[in-house]
Amino acid sequence: LTRSQRGHVYFTLKDESYAMRCVMFQRQYRGTPLDNGAQVMAHGSVQFCAERGALQIVVDFVQPAGIGAQQAEFERLKEKLAAEGLFDEARKRPLPAFPSRVGVVTSPTGAVFHDICHVLDRRWPLAEIVLAPTPVQGNDAAAGITAAVRQLNDEPGIDVIIVARGGGSMEELWPFNEEIVARAIFASAVPVVSAVGHETDYTIADFVADKRAPTP
Repeated sequence: LTRSQRGHVYFTLKDESYAMRCVMFQRQYRGTPLDNGAQVMAHGSVQFCAERGALQIVVDFVQPAGIGAQQAEFERLKEKLAAEGLFDEARKRPLPAFPSRVGVVTSPTGAVFHDICHVLDRRWPLAEIVLAPTPVQGNDAAAGITAAVRQLNDEPGIDVIIVARGGGSMEELWPFNEEIVARAIFASAVPVVSAVGHETDYTIADFVADKRAPTP
């Protein structure tokens, strides 16, 4: 779900098998509570968008119909890990001012790794980047991210670890909400920066990490 500067809202209605793009214009939206993962009841008209060659629903009314399964799981795990102290600010460590070796956990083919290299080259070119490649989306991503964090902890001289992925839907970012990823970040002997998604995206990894930063 995204909101434009003009106040229009764009989102996708999905079930287990199908999806339909939707738009709700500002005059109908008026601050209706909507978020990714929510179950909703929506009313509108089907429109053919010639520019994109696609169907969409122009929504004129929407209301929450209970919390979606993923959102419920997110809140359950967040509450559980918070009770265990994984999010406590007191345990979070300061980042090194002048890191010599920066570990990066992300996909080697994504734009995020290129962005990180570019920013580091401009801001702190003395740092060596050590990539621990992993899928950041799909069924194998959570296990891969967990293994990559542990791998960088075994690598000599790593001063800080960046766990990174670009923006995406709740489903695409879901590996960073998995408990095994949260516990790997918590167990890391090296400070961890969570750079997952955009400014408005929050994952469990953000709450556990020593520092959160939007990409890049």
